[in-house]
Amino acid sequence: MRRLEMNTPDMHGSNARDAQVIIVGGGPVGMGLAIELGQRNVRCIVVERYAQPQPIPKGQNLTQRTMEHFHFWGVEKDVRAARTIPPEYGIGGLTAYGTLLGEYSYDWMQRELVRPFYFTDNERLPQYATESVLRRRAGELATVEMLYGWSAEGVSQDDRGASVLIAEHDGNGRRTLRADYVVGCDGSRSTIRAQAGITQTLSDHDRLMVLLVFRSHGLHRLLERYPGKSFYSVLHPDLEGYWKFFGRVDLGSTWFFHAPVPSGTTKDNFDFRQHLHSAAGAEFDVEFEHIGFWELRFAIADSYRKGRIFIAGDAAHSHPPYGGYGVNTGLEDARNLGWKLAAALQGWAGQNLLESYSQERHPVFQSTARDFIEKAIEADRKFLQAFDPRRDKDAFEHEWNARKSGARSEVNAFEPNYEGSSIVSGLPGSRCSALGSHAFAARAGHHLAPQPLSSGRNAFEELGDGFTLLSLGGDDTVCSAFETAAEQMRIPLTVIADSRRGGRERYDAAYVLVRPDQFVAWAGSDASLDPPAILRKAIGASALEPQIG
Repeated sequence: MRRLEMNTPDMHGSNARDAQVIIVGGGPVGMGLAIELGQRNVRCIVVERYAQPQPIPKGQNLTQRTMEHFHFWGVEKDVRAARTIPPEYGIGGLTAYGTLLGEYSYDWMQRELVRPFYFTDNERLPQYATESVLRRRAGELATVEMLYGWSAEGVSQDDRGASVLIAEHDGNGRRTLRADYVVGCDGSRSTIRAQAGITQTLSDHDRLMVLLVFRSHGLHRLLERYPGKSFYSVLHPDLEGYWKFFGRVDLGSTWFFHAPVPSGTTKDNFDFRQHLHSAAGAEFDVEFEHIGFWELRFAIADSYRKGRIFIAGDAAHSHPPYGGYGVNTGLEDARNLGWKLAAALQGWAGQNLLESYSQERHPVFQSTARDFIEKAIEADRKFLQAFDPRRDKDAFEHEWNARKSGARSEVNAFEPNYEGSSIVSGLPGSRCSALGSHAFAARAGHHLAPQPLSSGRNAFEELGDGFTLLSLGGDDTVCSAFETAAEQMRIPLTVIADSRRGGRERYDAAYVLVRPDQFVAWAGSDASLDPPAILRKAIGASALEPQIG
C-alpha cells in the first residue's frame, strides 16, 4: 500500500488539490468507482475505515450486468476464482412453503434466463471476497491512492472544490483533503450524505430482523435433496409475506440466515437455534459465528447530488436484502457516475451531464424498491392469506404452480433502463425505471445486448473506453460526420464499421451510439441524421451551450 502525504488546509481555505475525486467508503461500490475513475486517468483517494474487509457474508448475488462491470475493470477472472462454492455445484435459488424441507418448493431468481442478453455469466460469492479482489485491483492503479484506517467527520464545498475532514480510526490524527468532487460511498448511515444536507425518504416496515452466521455440516446433508441450490427463502403464513432466508457461504459448512424476530430480541433472550430448526423443519448441528440485527426498511435519498458532492450505493439507497438487488444497484451507480465525472474533469462534458446521474439512477432505485422488492412482499402476503394447503389443497397447489411461472417473469422484467433520461434519444414521455424487457434490438436508454461481429469477436470486445459508434452496414459518410463532430467536441469516440447483416437486423438499426457504460444513447437507420446534435445530447450539452472543447 502506498503511503499518502497530505496537506492540512482548513475546510474552506486552500484551493490546492490532493486529488480530483475523494471517495469516502471503500466497500465494493467505493472501490468499483475508484477503479472506474482510475482507469480513466482520474486521480482519486479512497478513505476507508477498515484495513481489511469485514467478514459478514452479505451482497452475494452478482448479476450478469455486474460481471460485465468486472470484465471492464479487469477483475472478472479474479472474482470468479474467489468463489467459495465450486462452479460445478450451481448457484441457483429456491422458494419453499412452510419449512425449508416441506412438501412445496420451486426455483427462484433464475437469472440464467436472461443470460443471452449480457456478455458475461452471473456469479455468487460473499461480499468480503468480492471486496478483496476490488481492493487489489484498485491498488494496482497509479491514479488511485488508498487511505485505510481513516473515517470522514465532515464535508464542505465552495465554487472551487470540496473538502473532507478525516480522522484516524485508531489514533488521534485529523486531516483535511481537498478535491474537485467528493463521493460518499459510506453506507446507509452516510456521514457525507448527512453533512451535505441531502435528505432521505424512509419507508419503515416495523420489523426487527436477525442476521445469523453459523456453521453446520448437518444442514448441508439435509439440503442434498436440492442439488445446485445456494440460497433458499421460506414462506410461512405467520410472517405476512416476510421471509426466512438461508444462504450458503461455502459448500458444506458455513451459512447465513435472515428472518423476522420479535421486537426487543437480543443476543441473550432468544432461542436462535430453535428458530433455525423451525425454519428448516428439522434439527441439525449449529455453531454460531455472528448474531446481529437490522431494521427492515427502505431509504432513498431525495437527490444523489448536491453541488460537488455525490452519493452512491447504500449512502443513496438502502433496502432489505430481498432479491439480491443491493450491491448490484450500487455498482451500477459507480459505473454511471464514473464516466460522467471523468468527462467533467477532462473537459468534454456538457453542463447537464453530471445532473443526469441522479436523474437516471434515482428513479431506477425507486422502481426497484416499488416494483420488485415491496411488490414481492405484498404478493407473498396476499398469497399466504388466501391459500393454505390445510384448508384447500387443490386451490393452493394450483396457485403455487402459477407462482413458478411468475418467478420466471420477474427475472425477465428486471431490466433497469434510462428511457426518460435527458441525455438519451428515447421516445417522448418515457421514464427511467427498473421495469423493462430484455431484447436484442438496440433501444435508446437500454443496455446494449452482445452480438457477434463479422470479425468473429463480440461487439463487447470491441467497445471503446469512451463512446462507440456501431455502423452495421451503414454509410461511411455518416461515420465520418460522427468522427468529425466528436473530434471538435473532444469526445472520445471509437467507430466500429461492420458489414454483417445479421448484426444490423438483430440490433434493428444501422447505427448505434453506445455510451461508456454500455447503455445505448441513440440508435437509428436514417442517413440524413445530425451527428453533432446526437453527440451533444449524449454528453448533456444544450443547444445554446458554447461549443464543447
